[in-house]
Amino acid sequence: MEILTSNQNQRVKDWKKLQSKKQRTKTSSYIIEGWHLIDEAQKSGKEFEEIMVVDPDDLDDLNISSSTSIFQITEEIADHISSTKTPQGIFAVLPTESYHEEVPDDVKGRWILLDNVQDPGNLGTIVRTADAAGLKGVVLGGSSVDIYNPKLIRSMQGSHFHIALYSGDLDEWMNKFKQNEIPVFGTELNENAKSYKDVGHPSDFALVMGNEGNGMSESLLSKTTQNLYIPMNGNAESLNVAVAAGIVMFQLVNS
Repeated sequence: MEILTSNQNQRVKDWKKLQSKKQRTKTSSYIIEGWHLIDEAQKSGKEFEEIMVVDPDDLDDLNISSSTSIFQITEEIADHISSTKTPQGIFAVLPTESYHEEVPDDVKGRWILLDNVQDPGNLGTIVRTADAAGLKGVVLGGSSVDIYNPKLIRSMQGSHFHIALYSGDLDEWMNKFKQNEIPVFGTELNENAKSYKDVGHPSDFALVMGNEGNGMSESLLSKTTQNLYIPMNGNAESLNVAVAAGIVMFQLVNS
């Protein structure tokens, strides 16, 4: 175990840089922090490149590979490399995994497609909810937030270890669903929209959620099987995209 005591150490500087997409892309690695995420990573069989702890006794609770580099760090370093206000004193560096970028041959199952969802908190909540609802995968399209964004990693709470994440052209995905006669549900209030409660519980479907401010793109809306809306009894004009996604997902999957 190597002991590090200075924020000026090059390795510490490199960990700090992993908060940027540029550095994550350059090194093909990202950082997670806190017991929950590290536990979820281990349960999912992920190998750590590096482990950093303030208290070395914490290592007793981990099953660490002999190939993992271990570092004891100070609380000052923990504060420096953390993306939270109250770090738990344990971090790990993992290799990034390539997005599934090709549309798979078999698209049966239940999917959610995200059209330019940009807020990390929203996207993370949607991924967690899709995981909880038992969906097959999440497809990120447009300029959706980077999957290894630290805020997004925290928001997903380990669900990215459980559910398949894809990145690609949503038009291609929707064409594939259409070829396989799988319904694609948009989320846009228009004269042809139907209440989300009136579409049943299909075994295969794709649900498309749009950008927080602009909704779904017109090109995608033109390819949906049916557009859905959520009736509201109060005076709010709209719902947060993650809240709306959760409501519709669970309605569609719960028979």
